[in-house]
Amino acid sequence: MAASRLPRAALSLKQYLQRQKVLGLYRSMLRTIRQVPDEADRKYLRDWARDEFQRNKNANDQDAIRMMITQASKHLEELQKSLALAQS
Repeated sequence: MAASRLPRAALSLKQYLQRQKVLGLYRSMLRTIRQVPDEADRKYLRDWARDEFQRNKNANDQDAIRMMITQASKHLEELQKSLALAQS
């Protein structure tokens, strides 16, 4: 029988879609942080976001990952609202 071409650690479709959601959320967060006017605050937020995503990159529990995605989405929404209020 021919060996599969897929790597042993191939992601399932569900894991792949979840990974794409996390990466998109991370990119959105970094884009939003770029809009923060104060350089020190921008650096703090960028370091915080990178640290949080880096710390949780090896998480495997699907429920825990969903919870982290929800929390990160809420943080992103709060940051976007704060920036909108600051610009008004």
